[in-house]
Amino acid sequence: MDLFSQAKPVADKALSVTQLLRRMKNLLESQVGEVWVEGEVSNLKKQGSGHWYFSLKDEGAQIQCAMFGARKRPGAEALQDGAKVRVFAEASVYEARGQLQIIVQKAERAGTGDLQARFEALKRKLQAEGLFDAGRKQPIPGFPTVIGIITSASGAALQDILNVLTRRAPGVQPVL
Repeated sequence: MDLFSQAKPVADKALSVTQLLRRMKNLLESQVGEVWVEGEVSNLKKQGSGHWYFSLKDEGAQIQCAMFGARKRPGAEALQDGAKVRVFAEASVYEARGQLQIIVQKAERAGTGDLQARFEALKRKLQAEGLFDAGRKQPIPGFPTVIGIITSASGAALQDILNVLTRRAPGVQPVL
């Protein structure tokens, strides 16, 4: 054997994106399968087809959910934005978007949503301080004269923004 000649590269066959996602989906469905998951409902969308889509979240994460034929599923009435629920679902991957999701089969109430309750409490506090009063509101100008830019002073993004402003709105004053 010649130690100085290069070894022939192994011709590994690359997977297509579809093949990779299908493997991931099969692994997830077989290893995780059906589980109970508890969280707070967010962004509930009820489609005319009868399918409902929403996010289930807690303090640290969220997951997309689909409930097909939702009106016929047990506990569908428990699904409302801000509600804390327990759902029985199957972990899966939506291959078209490469998105992790759970397919909900049934749902039940699990109390009051903590995140929604805190949001409502903050809203009440700000309302009591008068921050939502119509008298405090100022009209939005038809065309801004000053624009605040929040980015790095040395980044390429700033240069891109300034370039576009110079071309499209030369009278606008940018503030970094």
